Amino acid sequence: MLAASPPAPGPRGPASLRDLFVAFTALALQGFGGVLAVAQRVLVEQRAWLTKAEFLELLALAQVLPGPNVCNLALMIGDRYFGLRGALTALAGMMLAPLLIVVALTMAYASFAQVPQVAGALRGMGAVAAGLIIGTAINLAGSLRTSALGVPTAALLGLAAFIAVALARWPLVVVLLALGCIGFTLAHIRLGRR
Repeated sequence: MLAASPPAPGPRGPASLRDLFVAFTALALQGFGGVLAVAQRVLVEQRAWLTKAEFLELLALAQVLPGPNVCNLALMIGDRYFGLRGALTALAGMMLAPLLIVVALTMAYASFAQVPQVAGALRGMGAVAAGLIIGTAINLAGSLRTSALGVPTAALLGLAAFIAVALARWPLVVVLLALGCIGFTLAHIRLGRR
């Protein structure tokens, strides 16, 4: 259905739909400010459901699809192991507990939004979220050594994406289409040479 490549045979992967739901619920509850930073550590290093290369492949696909990246990732991983039922189970695990927490916090925030300490604390969380994203990027950068593009080309594409989005303020969809096509074409050419 959505998976980029089939899972390797063997004991790797969730044992059941319940295991999948619990894992994604636990993952969602660890990711205040963003689950993506934690997802790689949990899914690759702790649970060994994916290799770093597989995670990077699914993450790249999740980022170009519409919707939240981590929800797309949950759908693809659930689908990979249990088909449509797995996709829906992983998404439910990713969304149910945070939904309840956000509803409760929204009601509390309505009462305390004008308190200066609350506003300051929320602004400070932006730096934490940025740090988590940068840490994940650095952790995944090692996987680029085995990429068909190679590290220098991948770094140039990443820099071009940063400049286009952060500095030039181009629409994300334009940047993804343009640089994605360039990256795809270069990888296709290099793989053809092998």
